[in-house]
This record gives sequence, C-alpha cells and structure tokens, in this order.
Amino acid sequence: MKHFDNKVAAITGAGSGMGRSLAVQLAGAGCHLALADKNAPGLAETERIVRALAPRVHVSMRVLDVSERDAVFAWADETVREHGRVNLVFNNAGVALSSTIDGMSYSDLEWIVNINFWGVVHGTKAFLPYLKASGDGHIVNTSSVFGLFAQPGMSGYNATKFAVRGFTESLRQELDMMKCGVSATCVHPGGIRTNIAQSSRVAPNMVGFMVASEQQGKDEFEKFFITSADDAARTILNGVRRNARRVLIGRDARMADWLARVLPAAYQALVVLNARREAAKARKRARRELASGPASASGNAAAREPARNNNAGNSNQGETA
Repeated sequence: MKHFDNKVAAITGAGSGMGRSLAVQLAGAGCHLALADKNAPGLAETERIVRALAPRVHVSMRVLDVSERDAVFAWADETVREHGRVNLVFNNAGVALSSTIDGMSYSDLEWIVNINFWGVVHGTKAFLPYLKASGDGHIVNTSSVFGLFAQPGMSGYNATKFAVRGFTESLRQELDMMKCGVSATCVHPGGIRTNIAQSSRVAPNMVGFMVASEQQGKDEFEKFFITSADDAARTILNGVRRNARRVLIGRDARMADWLARVLPAAYQALVVLNARREAAKARKRARRELASGPASASGNAAAREPARNNNAGNSNQGETA
C-alpha cells in the first residue's frame, strides 16, 4: 500500500499514545478512520484532534474492550456499514504486567493474555474478510521489543508479545501464499513515551525482588521510554508503505534484535546481570529516600506529577516496550 488517501483504517488503542498518533498522521494523509479504545474520554479527545486537523475525513468511534470477541466482531461489521469498506487494521491496544512467575495470579495472566494476544486475534479475524473484499488491505499487529527477547519479571508480557510475533509472521506467510491483496506487518516498539508504565500492573512479589516499591518500578520502567509516539507512528506507516514484514522502532529495539540474533542463549545471562545491578540501585535509592524522611518522598512524588499529566490519556491501552 503506497498511499493512504481515501483509504479506511481501523485503530484500537486510539485514545492515546501510538494509536492517537497513527490516527492523526493517517487523517493528515486523507485516510478515513474507525477509532476504538476502552478509554472514552481519550477517544473523544482523539476525535476532536482529528476533526480539527482534517475536517473532510470521515471518523467513527467505538468504546471497545478488545478482549471481548463479540464486541470486536460487531465493531468490524459496524465499521464497514459506516465507511463502506476497510483497508487497514492496526491492532495496537495493549497493557503491561510485572510479576514473578511463581507469584503471578491466574487472573492477572488471563487479563494480559486476553488483551495483548486475544485482542490481536479478534481484530485480525474480525476484519480479515473485509480486508480481502477491499482488494487492498494491510494488518498491522503490535508486538514489542519484548517479543524479541525476554527479561525477568515480565513473563506474562513476554509471552503475549512473543505470541503476537509468531501469530503475525504466520499470518503474513499465509497471505503471501493466497495472493489476496492483503498483507501483514509485525511491529516491535522499544520504549515509547506513553503512559503505559504508569497504568501497568506491578505485582507485590516484585517489591524487594527487582523494585523497591510499585511506584518506583513504574518510574524506572518509564525511564527507558526514548521514542515519541509521533516518531513511532511515522515509522510504522513507512513500514506499511514498504510492505515490511517486521518494523523495529527505536535504537533500543534494534539493539535488542541484534543481541537476540547474535547471542540467542547467552543474552539471558547479560540481562540477569543488568537486572541485578539495577535492582540493587533501586533498593539503595529507596533506602536513601526513606532516611531523608516523608517530606522528601512527597516532594519527589510531586516532582513526578507534571510529567505524568503531560501523558494524560496515554494509557495507550496501547504500546510500549
């Protein structure tokens, strides 16, 4: 797909982060939009931005939980009724979970699998017949840098993102064989500056193991976010134009990909070594803050607040790292 003018794109996680940036850039290219997110206020804000930027673009919205299969299929039907067709699907919605395996609850594991993996499956299967009918379609599924390599405390997240990678790569091969006018791309973002860290779940078992507190764990995670959502969206859309099988976003994703290729087993020891060092630093900082008293701790929290507010709505039920 070389251009997006007069195409129709369906985007999940459109209420913030990468999903919002994709919507804005596609609208600027003349693409009509079907936007979905669980976050109704964020979704309404994306619609407002898009309509102000591109008033001639037809925009529809749906408050949606991608883990609900029937709802996703209903949204696909509704999108085609509203727009007449659909050409692009961005299965972008996602969440994060930090937990050890032995301490992870089944409810947390089911929660992240239902959104990160089943949400992608639902979106792909619901829209694929319509994409084929259009004669010019593309599916974009968001995996992660953690779909390329693993790290301790992220087993649930790793499992879902590796699953999205395998699912999408197989899908692309099937579509190549069918020659049906539809293609697929798997996206591997590194750290993207959205609010997914602050909206993630950090299990109590991580405290004392890799982080000093739940909030400290979220703040440390956020430090690795080095790429803007706008830059990420631009990279994804360029990947669609090139019909790329895999899109890596950010130098951190490129480094992780290189490391996993060159040291497919040995990289794990390097990750453990770094994780131990970072965990020790986190515990040391926590002890210093505790020793300095509650006034300092509250001041630190207040200092963090403006940064969080700048990301308001960027839960990105959408991607990250």
